[in-house]
Amino acid sequence: MTHPLIQLDQVIKEYETGAGPLRVLHGVSLTVQEGEFVAVVGPSGSGKSTMINMVTGIDRPTEGVVTVAGACLNGLSENQMARWRGRNVGVIFQFFQLLPTLNVLENVILPMDFCNTYPPRERKERALHLLAQVEMADQAHKLPGAISGGQKQRAAIARALANDPPLLVADEPTGNLDSKTADRVFDLFAELVGRGKTLVMVTHDREIAQRLPRVVQVQDGCILAGQP
Repeated sequence: MTHPLIQLDQVIKEYETGAGPLRVLHGVSLTVQEGEFVAVVGPSGSGKSTMINMVTGIDRPTEGVVTVAGACLNGLSENQMARWRGRNVGVIFQFFQLLPTLNVLENVILPMDFCNTYPPRERKERALHLLAQVEMADQAHKLPGAISGGQKQRAAIARALANDPPLLVADEPTGNLDSKTADRVFDLFAELVGRGKTLVMVTHDREIAQRLPRVVQVQDGCILAGQP
């Protein structure tokens, strides 16, 4: 039996601007169960990225409650949030965000160093195992600048898995890839969900979104469809 991994309850987000408060999310409620593979779609400016930032703890709600992986994020300090995020959420970005001066292997080890999640002597072996899972072990000692976009994204996925988080959040992960490479990344995501991960993917790619079991549509700061 699955349990909710993500719960947003009447979340409102406002930003202060020179013209006064700008409301980006209008009382959004969302539940995502453990093991779900969910696409979040919507036009630019719809609020989907802000909603995802609530889930990852990158941003805080103005009103409402955000509960993810058993933690109420509203009350966490910045230090607590950083530790919580490092252990519970793997974030995959459109532009990879690999550190250019570290090789691929070192990029994957870094989250383990930051959160001290595995004994130091085990981290290299674990990172190599994760790189093998995404068919990148042979690129482990190359710098990010020496590998292709698809290889960078697979390395970024390995890095997101470093601390074995229950939740993966991918923000336009195929937006910078050709269609063949995007398909391979999608298939890898499906494999990870098959192994028990929960994956929420923000995407503009309607073809990719239609392949997912559930699509959450966001428009004008509200969820239009995809929420039971």
